[in-house]
Amino acid sequence: MVQLNENANAPLTLPVDQFLNYLKSEKQLSLNTQINYRRQLYALISLAKEGEISTWQDLDSSAVRVLVSRSKQKGLQARSLSLRLSALRSFCDWMVKNKLLTANPARGVLNPKLGQHLPKNIDIDEINQLLDIEANDPLSVRDRAMLEVMYGSGVRLSELVSLNCRELNLIDGEIRVMGKGSKERKLPLGRESIKWIKHWLSMRDSLVPQDDALFISKLGKRISPRNVEKRFSQWGVKQGLSSHVHPHKLRHSFATHMLESSRDLRAVQELLGHADLSTTQVYTHLDFSHLSEVYDSAHPRAKRGK
Repeated sequence: MVQLNENANAPLTLPVDQFLNYLKSEKQLSLNTQINYRRQLYALISLAKEGEISTWQDLDSSAVRVLVSRSKQKGLQARSLSLRLSALRSFCDWMVKNKLLTANPARGVLNPKLGQHLPKNIDIDEINQLLDIEANDPLSVRDRAMLEVMYGSGVRLSELVSLNCRELNLIDGEIRVMGKGSKERKLPLGRESIKWIKHWLSMRDSLVPQDDALFISKLGKRISPRNVEKRFSQWGVKQGLSSHVHPHKLRHSFATHMLESSRDLRAVQELLGHADLSTTQVYTHLDFSHLSEVYDSAHPRAKRGK
């Protein structure tokens, strides 16, 4: 992190720290999001000082473009530049709301053009190959259940490891997950997910759980994201897949296969927990025109047989 003289930079740092506290206490954004905002805004403070900007009131659209240009000179790529601009816009909106600025100078500055990036996914044949795990020891059953839930419901890795037993409704085939920005959503569970969760729950107590976490380590603690990544990668090798298996790749595969089958972009948006439809559109070039109905009819492993 850039080291700054606290007193000399107070006119720049104090509003940023107040904004970050607002994100934490009022918006209740995730810790990772807070860290990203802090990193981007403190990088902008450093660039602002280089340009002899001593307060945020000195900032206008021309100065914002200079900050973008300097960020490029320091090697920042288009996607990271967009994130930096997004952080600055949000911060300036907050300052306008709190009458620290009269207008948002970052609103008139366009994001750099991003190349079309299609997330990598695993094809259905290899998904079936990956999920063909018949081992019966507790850790293998747990891993099969995690793989089924991640591919079957499209949850994020953070959502998967945060799942608690009390959030399961196996009768109706649903789970409640807490997504980004502490937004809760219900997701349908497919037949295979339900089957393997039940199998796992019959073995879970043998690892002496320390709390209500659905997926736990061999020590009984909530499983960590790093452990999930490691186990998924190992299963990819063991099951003979040609590509590296990563949790995010399973989520991407869920989205791609659902869109290929259903062409219902808004249903997939809701399943993924995307706030903005444009985030979901990265999965397709098609022009797509409800939730559980689409899921039941379209997902290759989700036929729940109601």
